[in-house]
Amino acid sequence: MAKGYNVRANGIRHHLLHFQGEGPVLLLVPGITSPAITWGFVAERLSAAYDVHVLDVRGRGLSEAGDLDYSLDAMAADVVALAGVAGLGKPIVLGHSMGARTAIRAARLSPARFSGLILVDPPVSGPGRRAYPSAWNWYEDSILMAQAGCSGADMRRFCPTWTDEQVALRAEWLHTCQLDAIRTAFDGFHTDDIHADLAELSLPLRLVVAGGAPVIGADDIAEIQALAPSIETRIVEKAGHMIPWDDLEGFLSATLDFRA
Repeated sequence: MAKGYNVRANGIRHHLLHFQGEGPVLLLVPGITSPAITWGFVAERLSAAYDVHVLDVRGRGLSEAGDLDYSLDAMAADVVALAGVAGLGKPIVLGHSMGARTAIRAARLSPARFSGLILVDPPVSGPGRRAYPSAWNWYEDSILMAQAGCSGADMRRFCPTWTDEQVALRAEWLHTCQLDAIRTAFDGFHTDDIHADLAELSLPLRLVVAGGAPVIGADDIAEIQALAPSIETRIVEKAGHMIPWDDLEGFLSATLDFRA
């Protein structure tokens, strides 16, 4: 059973869900349009090996929204501050997609704050690189539909492979994703250089790749391994970018045994 709580850190209020476990502390940072509650079915299973805290990223879910800075640097500073203020010690950070890029930047800002990173399918777009493979209108159209009020059946056209429960949960919570916050993060996929950050990291790292998605290819894996030679790499074959939604057991196999 998850317990929600609020913490003030880096000048704003953050909401997190705690899935108590007996292992090391794991701070889970979701992707661009994933409120914490949508990761609940994953966090429950991760709590078999970790003490899991799932963040509502600023401008999403029950965390503070409104006229805020939604840049990568701001989100990374949140993660650094939360590790201290929330009493998480030196957590492992598991970040998915945008959350993985946030984890990378946070670890560069304050490497001593964290014990390790699990980077789940981080977009490798950036200055002078290929664009992120998802189009902006996919995000905008679905968020506007959710803001107007929609059902899981309505949401299915955006997430055709998900279960009825999963699309219903997305339909319920997507309206909490503030559109300009999402736009800033989406644009940042193309302007923020996480590869320069990766080259500066020395803490334990694991890269988890969606083998059935176009986000990270073989050449990208090779580049990341060259920048961070100690990084472990796990590929979840045939899974799309939202790996646990396509292959939960494969995702758990790729993450549960990580130890910093």
